[in-house]
Amino acid sequence: MPEAVIVSALRTPIGTARKGTLRDTSAFDLAHHVVGAVAEDLEADRIDDVILGEGRYGGGVLARHAAVTAGLTAAPGLAQNRHCAAGMAAVQTAAANIRAGMDELVIAGGVNSESTAPRARFRVGPDEWVDPWVSPSHPDRPDAPAMDMSITVGWNTAVRAGLTRDDMDRWALRSHRNATAAIDAGLFKDEIIAVETPHGVFDTDEHPRRDTSLERLSSLKVLHPEIDGFSITAGNASGANDGAAALAIASDRLGLPVLAYIRGWASVGVDPAFTGLASIDAITKAVRRSGISLGSVRLIEINEAFTSVPLAAIRALDLDPEIVNYSGSGCSLGHPVAATGARMIVTLVHELRRRGGGLGIAAMCAGGGMGSATVIEVPAV
Repeated sequence: MPEAVIVSALRTPIGTARKGTLRDTSAFDLAHHVVGAVAEDLEADRIDDVILGEGRYGGGVLARHAAVTAGLTAAPGLAQNRHCAAGMAAVQTAAANIRAGMDELVIAGGVNSESTAPRARFRVGPDEWVDPWVSPSHPDRPDAPAMDMSITVGWNTAVRAGLTRDDMDRWALRSHRNATAAIDAGLFKDEIIAVETPHGVFDTDEHPRRDTSLERLSSLKVLHPEIDGFSITAGNASGANDGAAALAIASDRLGLPVLAYIRGWASVGVDPAFTGLASIDAITKAVRRSGISLGSVRLIEINEAFTSVPLAAIRALDLDPEIVNYSGSGCSLGHPVAATGARMIVTLVHELRRRGGGLGIAAMCAGGGMGSATVIEVPAV
């Protein structure tokens, strides 16, 4: 069985939705930009498919649009949606097709433009509105509201893991500090491709806050003051963001230079009320499937949909916090939903290469009680 290897891994900078530099750049433009960049040094007629996670542009296939625009006319396209894990699912699907011997070279990733996604709300009751472009991820319940992740993901996870407001605010501060330190050190230079926008060239993540502090974070109002003890705020939650990421996944039999091996992956389902805990089960399952030990993993990315998510995983799996989200995550860098899973793998590849190689895991929860994790290995460099 052929190995699935990563031969290119790039992303756009992450923009702040509706007021940031990518506010007038569509998902189609972002997809074309990142797919074209990843395919630049590859033979176009050798690319078997383009698979992109998407979540806010229902009805079309962004991947096919990007393939045609990038000149990859012979490659079809596949739209993938696993909510927050859509971009990661695209990478996993590409790897599965390659390991099955059905494809040899696939571009996979995810795209999200919160700023330009279609919006068309309509009233279904005296005080109830529906946005058809955001379909519910699970049946609505009082303990797991389908359209309020601050409860379903953030708060329920914090309660189950015994996390305090201070725990989550301190992790949020760490996230912003790690992200700004990574930007200042140029750690993202090799993975980011600049984007021409109506507002100028965009080449640096703009969501991290340099001016935040524990005092500022602790002063923010909670999102649900009517719930006793509620501790989720805008400060310990991820942002609304725009961005794209893509990787070229190839069969090792093609002989292309290898950035990383995809060793294994897993996705899981849990009760929707405990969505934020799903990454724990996904990591455990992916580690078992990959035949590795968790102790041998050098770096881990656990998306900060809310800071309670990585903190719960650290406690449950007894992880060293220093190897988790070493350059920020959703709370600071941002969470362009359909792109985040691919973005984490891109960042993991480049950071492990800087450190000389090793095993890494990217993991996340996803709306509706889902979780996913991917194990990669960067050869010694």
